[in-house]
Amino acid sequence: MYRGENKSLFWSKFYMKARTVFIYTVLIFLTFLCLFTIYVLIVNASKAHTTIMKGFKPIMGASFGKNINNIFNGVGQRSFRSIYGTSFLTAMKNSFIVAILATICSVYFSTVTAYGIHMYRFKLRNAAFTFILMVMMIPTQVSTTGFIAMVYDLNWDNHFFPLILPSIAAPVTFFYIKQYMESVLPFEMVEAARVDGAGEIRIFHQIVLPVMKPALAVQIIFAFVASWNNYFLPQLLISKPNKRTLPIVIASLHSASDQSKDYGMIYMVIFLSIVPLVIVYFAFSRFIMKGLTLGAVKG
Repeated sequence: MYRGENKSLFWSKFYMKARTVFIYTVLIFLTFLCLFTIYVLIVNASKAHTTIMKGFKPIMGASFGKNINNIFNGVGQRSFRSIYGTSFLTAMKNSFIVAILATICSVYFSTVTAYGIHMYRFKLRNAAFTFILMVMMIPTQVSTTGFIAMVYDLNWDNHFFPLILPSIAAPVTFFYIKQYMESVLPFEMVEAARVDGAGEIRIFHQIVLPVMKPALAVQIIFAFVASWNNYFLPQLLISKPNKRTLPIVIASLHSASDQSKDYGMIYMVIFLSIVPLVIVYFAFSRFIMKGLTLGAVKG
């Protein structure tokens, strides 16, 4: 009996160690794949078009500055403006406007909605929560035809409004914040503020939002990345070159003619377009683990 217990304990420890080794091996492999693709992007962004066409070599090139200069100040057949008809800074500015405003609308109004459903008791409270969850299950593409028709009826094509305003209704963001709010925002805290004479607007902005900071930081990252990378709606609604965002510009560079295509510049554009995402991620990354962990405590 004693030998059997030792044998069982041995295999149990062996299983736990093997499981740990397997998990870390998979994670290291996936990390390597992610970092390697970024490394390939940076290497190709530092090379000239002719060098890239000869095949990939994992050695940094000498054309990093030249590719940047072609994007911002290039002239001739392969300059950024000659290929697309607008400047890179204009496209980046458009992406910043849309992404920042869409992120603010998505996170703020989702938090307001979550607060209202979480803190107030009214007749249709459960029905409203169920309806929002049902909307979350509907793919965006299903309502696209009607939405585009409405945009053109309002003459909002080639404007940023249809790219920003729909983010107010963000059921996924609402659901995450609502679950997080149930974990960290007790009714007693809000009731105490009400007893002290604080108004609802003051309570929301000075008490609720600071408590919700980790969840808001996580959703800011997700919303910003989603809006920054959004290609589907802009390519349907924006046709003027000076109104287009970076995803459309990058797609147009890939579709350029062979005579004007410059892969060094294309890789540099892609590299520069992900820099804002990296900055936003590192600015809010310290909240990610805390936000995701606490938000999943109560489901």
